[in-house]
Amino acid sequence: MLRKMMLAGLMTATVMGGIAPALAQDAPSRGDRGERSARPDGGGWRGGPAGQPGRSEVGQRWQQRGPDRADRAVTQPRPDMQAQRWHQRGDDRPGRPTGQPGMGTDWQQRRDNGWQSDDVRNRPQAPARQDWRSDRTQERRDWRDDRRDDRQDWRQDRRDVRQDWRQDRRDDRRDWRNDRRDDRAWNGQNWNGGRRFDDRTRWSTQRRWDNGWRQDRRYDWYGYRNRYGDRYRIGRYYAPRGWSYGYQRYSVGIFLNSLLYGNSYWLDDPYSYRLPPAYGTLRWVRYYDDALLVDIRDGYVVDVIHDFFW
Repeated sequence: MLRKMMLAGLMTATVMGGIAPALAQDAPSRGDRGERSARPDGGGWRGGPAGQPGRSEVGQRWQQRGPDRADRAVTQPRPDMQAQRWHQRGDDRPGRPTGQPGMGTDWQQRRDNGWQSDDVRNRPQAPARQDWRSDRTQERRDWRDDRRDDRQDWRQDRRDVRQDWRQDRRDDRRDWRNDRRDDRAWNGQNWNGGRRFDDRTRWSTQRRWDNGWRQDRRYDWYGYRNRYGDRYRIGRYYAPRGWSYGYQRYSVGIFLNSLLYGNSYWLDDPYSYRLPPAYGTLRWVRYYDDALLVDIRDGYVVDVIHDFFW
């Protein structure tokens, strides 16, 4: 055992004796980090003192450390090779500006033809834009023409409606005047040449009216109205068109306006109100709430009952 231990110690001393001189010889060339980082112009590099080895010597030592680092520093791709690589990639980088790597003839041709990119934008060429603008301008003109035509048609229709309304109004007035003329003729306005009758002429062709009918119990309208008052409520009185004087309290002997004793105001069944029947040219007429007996030839009032209707 002791012999083996002595043999191992002798071998260790031999090996260390060969390595120590080599380490001592290489130590001054390495120096510290500050010495290896000195700049060649005398200034310190990264805090190193002046007069130490420069950057070029440090670069040479770094390259001598191994072929892998040297290859990485030297074998960088050249610009022409990089451009060729981008050109071989095709349309992977569309839209790059002119003069930079990756510019292909296909992209330049598309740009010259007015297309920027097939993937990002689908913008038409210059002639197509002009056609599109022309079509849009024409559409606007057509729309304005249609709108103008619609306005003209609307105005013409409005004029036609107004004309038809005015014509209808004229026809209505003409018909109303004709009806009024007919009513006058029916009411005896043309009798006696349109002149009023005197007392002798009025009763020459018919029996004179007798006011004694009030003493006849058959014509007790007042008592009958007390029992059946709803029969005397015949609705609101509407004055004839053209009459604007309102109610006036008339008496026997006056002459009514022809508007007030038209056939629409006659009492067709006087006895339903317990009034004596009219004969000849006499007619019972409603005037507001009064009942008047009128000679329809000239409007002469023969008899009057005030406040006859409710």
